[in-house]
Amino acid sequence: MQMKKKLLIFACSGSILAAAQNNVNITSQQYNSLKQSNQLDLSKHYRLTDNSSPQHAVHPMNQVMSSRASSTICSCLVPLDSTFTLAMTPNDDGSSSIILLPFSFNYYGVMYDSLYINNNGNISFTSPYPTYTPDSFPSLNFNMIAPFWADVDTRAKGVVFYKITPTALIVKWDSVGYYPSMLDKLNSFQLIITNGADSILPSGDNVAFCYGDMQWTTGSASSGVNGFGGTPATAGVNIGNGSDYFQVGRFDHAGTDFDGPYNNVDGVDFLDNQGMYFNVAAVGNIPPIIINNNICDTIDVYTGDTTRSAGDEFITFKIGVSTPEINQTVNAVLTCTEPGSFTYTTNINTPTYKEYACTFTASHLPESLYYVHVTASDNGTPAMQSNRTIVIKNKFSAALTGIKENKLSSVSIYPNPADGSITVNHNFNTASNPILSVVNVMGQNVMTAQLTIQQQTIDISSLCKGIYFAVISSKEGKSSTIKIVRR
Repeated sequence: MQMKKKLLIFACSGSILAAAQNNVNITSQQYNSLKQSNQLDLSKHYRLTDNSSPQHAVHPMNQVMSSRASSTICSCLVPLDSTFTLAMTPNDDGSSSIILLPFSFNYYGVMYDSLYINNNGNISFTSPYPTYTPDSFPSLNFNMIAPFWADVDTRAKGVVFYKITPTALIVKWDSVGYYPSMLDKLNSFQLIITNGADSILPSGDNVAFCYGDMQWTTGSASSGVNGFGGTPATAGVNIGNGSDYFQVGRFDHAGTDFDGPYNNVDGVDFLDNQGMYFNVAAVGNIPPIIINNNICDTIDVYTGDTTRSAGDEFITFKIGVSTPEINQTVNAVLTCTEPGSFTYTTNINTPTYKEYACTFTASHLPESLYYVHVTASDNGTPAMQSNRTIVIKNKFSAALTGIKENKLSSVSIYPNPADGSITVNHNFNTASNPILSVVNVMGQNVMTAQLTIQQQTIDISSLCKGIYFAVISSKEGKSSTIKIVRR
């Protein structure tokens, strides 16, 4: 018994010694130099000696929100507010300290109540990951959920926030740049995990990937040039046993091209404004993923509105279905509650990914909600099925009349349609205090801005997608009304 005790002490001492030898104390300048020269030993854990809190700091959200605007595309992307906490101080390759969850998260049959948030676009459960060059999935080396695993660098701009509720965790990578401290392109994306019963996700799902504007894929230490090329970024889930995983895709260039999770490397703009929901609670085959950037919102269409052109009476959108595991095939059936108004064609047809270009025409339809139902199935073992409903809202009746344009030739607004901002050109005398009022189609004033110069950029990112009227007026009695579209 005495000998066994001595051996146990020796073994424990050896483990402690090995762990100590695996830690490397280093300055951030030394770390950056090693990373730039590809000399980092990824088996080591580097501790930055000149950063008092490199991994985790808890700060009220409102300390950093004053100079930031929250990103909102649809209800999938949860708006930032004072209930979010900074996950870690600005860093390169850092992680949060361990975060305790008030609920159990079912990850392929393993229940977790704690995790780490990693700066490089993922969360992990068994240990933090500083790894900045992503693997493809499946991988035996990582236990992670990765909405966008790439070399995120927040030292110059961008932050990682999180919010915990009794049944969900929301993590947002907000306007983050890439290594080394590059700001010419920024990404915004979000991860949600739940206990499987939170209504923030569709029934039966416990994970969501949500994307805003995605502009880059690769840092320079992963052989990227100006944010592209090199080792592709990875989106997906990987428990680390080689069998329980799935991959959404890999991305290494600009563009909207996408042909499935395991075919060609794809364009990162495909992810813009997308929402993806899935369930990783059970061991075995994951059902197909249905991809549509209106999956968390309604699609608005207009009919009979005299302020609109005939082209506003129909809308087009895309629906993608993907099987996330290798060597499976996927198929889908699309139906509509108003079949005479709905048509679609198949844009992309590969074994693992199908994409459908859809059109819904609202002409002569009453004001109401209409539904496109998507049923996707795979040939895994057992075969699995996913169902989603896209909601189309016809917002106006044939009797509706509204505000009309009254556009002066000296006034222009561009771009139109616009995403996050518009530029207003006018020749009004600024001494007359010209005002820009943005009015929705119901006649409600939703935004006002003072025009202090004759070419002024106005942020409209807080507006929901839709059609508005920009009314410019001055004390001199001059006015101009221009229809604008917020995409």
